Amino acid sequence: MLFTMAMLGAVYLAFLTFLYYYTGISTMGMAIIAGGLLLVQYFYSDRLVLWSTGAREVSESEAPELHSMVTRLCTIAGLPKPRIAIVNTSVPNAFATGRSQKASAVAVTSGIMQQLGRDELEAVLAHELTHVKNRDATVMTIASFFSTIAFFLVRNILFLGGAYDRRSKDSGGSIVVVWLISLLVWILSFILIRALSRYREFAADRGSAIITGRPSHLASALMKISDISSRIPTQDLRRVEGSSTLNIVPALSGQSVFNLLSTHPSTEARIAALEKISREMEA
Repeated sequence: MLFTMAMLGAVYLAFLTFLYYYTGISTMGMAIIAGGLLLVQYFYSDRLVLWSTGAREVSESEAPELHSMVTRLCTIAGLPKPRIAIVNTSVPNAFATGRSQKASAVAVTSGIMQQLGRDELEAVLAHELTHVKNRDATVMTIASFFSTIAFFLVRNILFLGGAYDRRSKDSGGSIVVVWLISLLVWILSFILIRALSRYREFAADRGSAIITGRPSHLASALMKISDISSRIPTQDLRRVEGSSTLNIVPALSGQSVFNLLSTHPSTEARIAALEKISREMEA
């Protein structure tokens, strides 16, 4: 998946470079193109994510128990039933994708279905359905809009600075300033988007606790997933993590000092929050 994303980025950069050199497209034009690419992501994200992860949509006859759980949870949550898919991998994971409640999909891996009990799997599914209910995929897409524009500016000004200088009246120093500001915007937005993602994970955990009425079931699932994930090669785990920011795989606690760059809170923080919710519900 990393290779595919890198190649896709190279295609985008080549396309923008072509437009810049042969049509004299402006920075505003690049912003419009970036917006167009995000619109494509917005409308086709569910299909792209399912395709890139190798997820296969399953009918009710193929996975009756899974469909039954999702149907019951959707009834409680007041959601239309999303498409359901299974990814054939031993890595325990689940994720949600789609631009709206009516155009969404929830996928689980064969590994998580085998390694969690029914109550734990239901809690994980409720977590993913909360992402759908909260329209988190749309929120994250919109949040990344200016970050994407800044990234394009950093890349294009860096590689096309000379051409930019020849085509404009700006001095070389102005180009450096624009590049530095674009870089700063991209770094800050990257950090903030990751923080936003962690907050929305906490919100999805809370939604799961409310839908199921049992925060302890999700806490138990997170502990199991964290324990299993710690024994999975990092490369395989990161490949699954990259499937979607709206997945259940926890942050790689203890394996990196860059927790601020993680899309997910640590398992310890999530369990502590669930325990607090449990106490609130009991009270």
